[in-house]
Amino acid sequence: MKHMSSFVSGFQDLDRTKTRLAGGKGANLGELLRIREIRVPAGFCISTEAFKKIISKTRSVNELLDKLSLLKTEDRAEITALSAELRGAIEQAPIPHEMQEEVVQQLQQLGEKNAFAIRSSATAEDLPTASFAGQQDTYLNIIGEAEILKHISKCWASLFTERAVIYRLQHSFDHRKVQMGVVVQQMVLPQAAGIMFTADPVTSNRKIVSIDASFGLGEALVAGIVNADNYKVRNEEIITREISTKKRAIHALKNGGIQELPIEIQQQNEQVLTDAQILQLARLGRKIKQHFGSPQDIEWCLADDDFYIVQSRPITTLFPIPEAQDQEKHVYVSVGHQQMMTDAMKPLGLSVWQLTALRPMQTAGGRLFVDFTPLLAATATREKIMATLEQSEPLIKDALQTILEREGFIKTVSFEAEKPGAGKRTSLISAAGFRNQIENDPEIVAALIKRSCIELEALKQAIQQKSGAELFDFILEDLQQLKKFLADPQSIAAIMAFMDASAWLNEKMFEWLGEKNVADTLSQSVDNNVTSEMGLALLDVADAIRPYPEVIAWLQQVKDDNFLNELATLKGGPEVKAAIRNFLDKYGMRCAGEIDITRTRWREKPTTLLPIILSNIRNFEPGAGKRKFEKGKQEALEKEREILTRLKQLPESEQKAAETKQMIDLIRNFAGYREYPKYVWVSHYFVYKQALLQEAEKLVQANVFQEKEDCFYLTFEEFQEVVKSKNLDYELIRQRKETHNHYEKLTLPRVITSEGEIIAGTYKREDLPASALAGLAVSAGVIEGRARVILNMAEADLEEGDILVTTFTDPSWTPLFVSIKGLVTEVGGLMTHGAVIAREYGLPAVVGVENATSLIKDGQRIRINGTDGFIEIMA
Repeated sequence: MKHMSSFVSGFQDLDRTKTRLAGGKGANLGELLRIREIRVPAGFCISTEAFKKIISKTRSVNELLDKLSLLKTEDRAEITALSAELRGAIEQAPIPHEMQEEVVQQLQQLGEKNAFAIRSSATAEDLPTASFAGQQDTYLNIIGEAEILKHISKCWASLFTERAVIYRLQHSFDHRKVQMGVVVQQMVLPQAAGIMFTADPVTSNRKIVSIDASFGLGEALVAGIVNADNYKVRNEEIITREISTKKRAIHALKNGGIQELPIEIQQQNEQVLTDAQILQLARLGRKIKQHFGSPQDIEWCLADDDFYIVQSRPITTLFPIPEAQDQEKHVYVSVGHQQMMTDAMKPLGLSVWQLTALRPMQTAGGRLFVDFTPLLAATATREKIMATLEQSEPLIKDALQTILEREGFIKTVSFEAEKPGAGKRTSLISAAGFRNQIENDPEIVAALIKRSCIELEALKQAIQQKSGAELFDFILEDLQQLKKFLADPQSIAAIMAFMDASAWLNEKMFEWLGEKNVADTLSQSVDNNVTSEMGLALLDVADAIRPYPEVIAWLQQVKDDNFLNELATLKGGPEVKAAIRNFLDKYGMRCAGEIDITRTRWREKPTTLLPIILSNIRNFEPGAGKRKFEKGKQEALEKEREILTRLKQLPESEQKAAETKQMIDLIRNFAGYREYPKYVWVSHYFVYKQALLQEAEKLVQANVFQEKEDCFYLTFEEFQEVVKSKNLDYELIRQRKETHNHYEKLTLPRVITSEGEIIAGTYKREDLPASALAGLAVSAGVIEGRARVILNMAEADLEEGDILVTTFTDPSWTPLFVSIKGLVTEVGGLMTHGAVIAREYGLPAVVGVENATSLIKDGQRIRINGTDGFIEIMA
């Protein structure tokens, strides 16, 4: 049946290169025919050229498409009306005679009295990054030329179902750029049918094939009218069988169409496929996966004891696996959950971070991971890591524990160093141990800060003289100096002194006084915390603006990021400009997701700060910044006096009080420095970024880039090479942009294995109130208030006393902390930035609350317990 024209192609003439001609489904069916042992029912595809011709000749369709292009996802009523009009216009459009003749000719060759399935095949369907599964329509058991032609028109029209239109809007697909082919395929009348995933859709494990099976046509599964059997196969072993009660099935009618019928009682609990058939089908699935090179979602039918494949598409929801250098099993832990940045990063951001990181990192899905396998393989490091994670990241710890309990997944190794006590952290029994690590002297922090400031100013001066290839070499050299600062033993010792002192105080005060988390109060309003100072500094900016009503009114309607230059004409404008400029000079390199060098900084988009500034003007009185700091400081001093007084009533009071005082001083001297290395890090990044964008602008002028931000989609090394050669295949940029858009939609797992399995940890808690949401307690206190669920800092509309509920916070969110009285995040740990700042501001906080932003509704009243780590929804 070899035949090919501008309108119709047989399956044998199609392959994966013909997606634009046949759509995703049609191209994949042609590709399936090329796989040995895979049986595909015969058929043909009406090309996208036919669809284009129908659309071009239907004036009303083009007018409606113009209107549709102006709509957004929230315009549901308009979408419903326009999509209905479009479908009607396309269904009523006459099919040209020459097109009808080609379809009829194909039907005669296949046997026109046979029954056919008519399936949509859109060009944006079954792609590696977007499947569009279920967005268009399929019609089964269609008999006769007239009915087939009518349902071809219906398939074309289904490109504009309401669900398809909304899906394209959500995924930024242009309605006019998506074309529709139609598959006409001989019907298989099966005894059983179903869906097969060549990767477990629940765990994402690529080694497991998951099969759903039901009696009759697979439409029963798609329609959701039957609970299918589910079988899971690993290699040549069926590892689970879930046999459901199947009460209904869909069957083909003799004269066309389908009908839902009851299944006889004695058959309802039968296993649909035999074990031999399950293993045979799994082998076919692995063969298809190998051919396409990626996990597949496959529709199958069983007829006369033969398996037929009627559809195969990529599974687009799986998170990619970090690449390993060997075939051993590996377990990877997300860096993003440690750095409070779970969004996808662009290639330049990933590569610059890797050049800065103090240990090797793998990339996957636009994110960074650390291979924990060698750390878990050695018992000494394993015990230390698991003990640390128990306190700081219990969900990651629990996930890793699941891996460790699997026999043979991680091969334990033994080293000579693994002797009793080797590699273990010294017990925090007395203050004497800390004096061996670092002197309890606040001047140490002052000296570290001064040195980094000098080095940053030297960088700003020197980089101005660099350009071209020399600039990249200079940045690489400075990155080595930055890494030395980040790994400086004294800098690390200062941070560890604070962390260990906090752990010691919490442990000993609970043991001696029965009080939990006292270090949280003692950490309030410490010196040298550049992140918490930033939030207070923005209150000072509000104080500078508050006396000028004309400026306030003007700022409320500002949209242009060059607004500072326009302030001069307003009363108070110069003073306000100076206040904002001073803030940006010190903090303008910060932004949400700041570990990604490609992210837009506050200095580049200062309008980001205006809602927060205006909120501060509205919610606070003058001098609020100084009062907040002083209040926290007095609470910390009062807690110190209270603890020392109570300790004097205990046995060995002098020793206990002396050790406790030393630990408190360690916290007060070094807690603020915890935030400083990150500040230095992003400050260097912003200097690099400004210089790199200047090089990108030169490439725009040379017609190498279309826009300077194209450089974000190259790695640092690739960017360097393009600057040298002035040569670039721009298709690479287009592909990288498409891939990044796909990665942005994926959810970052905390832990993933080399088999692709996502391990989700759980809290092992039995002390929670009924219906409470479990999390990690990071800042003590219990508070009730209105929940404000905010996913984008720029859209925050907070009132003083609200409780912020969000996915994660990094330092850029700190200005919001001055307005809230509690914090809940989905991501976070004991020493991540949000937790540190919450403690310094005295805000009860619970982090690591799975799905908090969906389980807690905006405006609900909630109670958060930052001492014991849970949230209760009150109303």
